[in-house]
Amino acid sequence: QVQLVESGGGLVQPGGSLRLSCTASGSIFTINTMRWYRQAPGKQRELVATITSGGSANYADSVKGRFTISRDNAKNTVYLQMNSLKPEDTAVYYCNSDLREAGRTSYKTYWGQGTQVTVSS
Repeated sequence: QVQLVESGGGLVQPGGSLRLSCTASGSIFTINTMRWYRQAPGKQRELVATITSGGSANYADSVKGRFTISRDNAKNTVYLQMNSLKPEDTAVYYCNSDLREAGRTSYKTYWGQGTQVTVSS
């Protein structure tokens, strides 16, 4: 059974930093693209950042220059370094990965359970 587990959320003051982690576990053969999404109260879930298996990253305009996505393929982990945080970054952050389980031939998308990030003074 594949699981994605996020950690690192919390309460931070405006201008502060947080680092989120998401680790995939289970019978994993390979992981393709990994992503971070967020959902603020009353809003739709939005894509924040994407990183391919080769390390190519893309960001939403709202976080460019402030957030950095990275991954450690040996640990099946994706990170989101968030700097210069703003109150509008407050949301539940979810990781998402396209991965292939051992013994299977196709990729499937998995979601983590989410971690709360609150930016407030």
